[in-house]
Amino acid sequence: MSEATITLYRLQACPYCERVVRVLNDLDLPYRSRFVEPMHADRNVVKRISGKRTVPAIVDENTGVTMSESANIVEYLEAEYGERRAA
Repeated sequence: MSEATITLYRLQACPYCERVVRVLNDLDLPYRSRFVEPMHADRNVVKRISGKRTVPAIVDENTGVTMSESANIVEYLEAEYGERRAA
């Protein structure tokens, strides 16, 4: 899986976004970063994909999953991709 199938919507210097980036890197998952508008009210692209304007948010084309909230994303990534690392 060399082509990025995960898109991460994030803000610059956002600790919650960095938490997700750390897990993506730890799991060796290729991903695309889309930096979003700093103003909450302007994050229409995130609202369109996840139904909320909060970041981080991911879209995983592999599984069709779209989600937000860093804790949920970390849990999902570890459950979905964590075992592959050990294989």
